Amino acid sequence: MRARIQKISRYAPSIFQGRLDFSGKRGGLSLTVEHPAERMVFRVLLGALAAFALLYIYFVGASILNVIARKEALAQTSRLTNAVSQLEREYFAASQGVGPEDGARLGLSPVANTVYVHRPGNAAAAALPSNEI
Repeated sequence: MRARIQKISRYAPSIFQGRLDFSGKRGGLSLTVEHPAERMVFRVLLGALAAFALLYIYFVGASILNVIARKEALAQTSRLTNAVSQLEREYFAASQGVGPEDGARLGLSPVANTVYVHRPGNAAAAALPSNEI
C-alpha cells in the first residue's frame, strides 16, 4: 500500500484542483480583514433599522388614535341622533296643533291666482310636456 501512495504523489495536481489562499496577499476575499465599505454599510443598515422602527411606532400610534377617534365619533353620532329624534318629536307634536285657521293669526294670507313660470329649453335637452313646472 505504501508503494501505491508514493505512486500517486508523483502526479501533478489537475488544473481543476484549486488552492485556498487565506493569507490575503493576493487582494482577494479575506475574513480576517475588514472591507473598506463595511462600516458605512453597517451604519446605513442600522439607520434603516432605526427608521423602520420609528415608522412602525408611528403607524401603530396612528392606528390606535384612529380607533379612539372612531369610537368618539360613534358616541357623538349617537348623541346627535338622539337630539335629532327629540327635535323631530317636538316638531311633530307642535305641528299637530297648527291648522289653517292659525294662518290668519300668524299673518298669512290665502293663495289665489297662482301663476307658474315655464321656460322651455332652459333647463335641459329632455322632452318635457309643456305644462310641467
